[in-house]
Amino acid sequence: MTDTEYTGRMRPWSPAAYRIEVEGRWNESWSALFASMRITTRRGPDRAVVTCLTGRVQDQLELCGLLNSLAELHLPILNVSKINAEDHCAEDCDEKP
Repeated sequence: MTDTEYTGRMRPWSPAAYRIEVEGRWNESWSALFASMRITTRRGPDRAVVTCLTGRVQDQLELCGLLNSLAELHLPILNVSKINAEDHCAEDCDEKP
């Protein structure tokens, strides 16, 4: 297995796929900031809108930049998960509200 494949271990210098969930509806004007990420929405268990960003980042520095951008937009970050790269387009965030 190479550094770029999912191994369950964190390697801050290697590319990896992540799913980031934030509370709230996505404003389309923000899409350019996150061009490398797939953006979907769904309803959470409490019927609140959850926006999911999934995709690959080059390293943890890029991941930190994405998280900082979300914080600057005042979007509450609900979850950040490292995911299997092959599954990053088949996650459960595809349901549209």
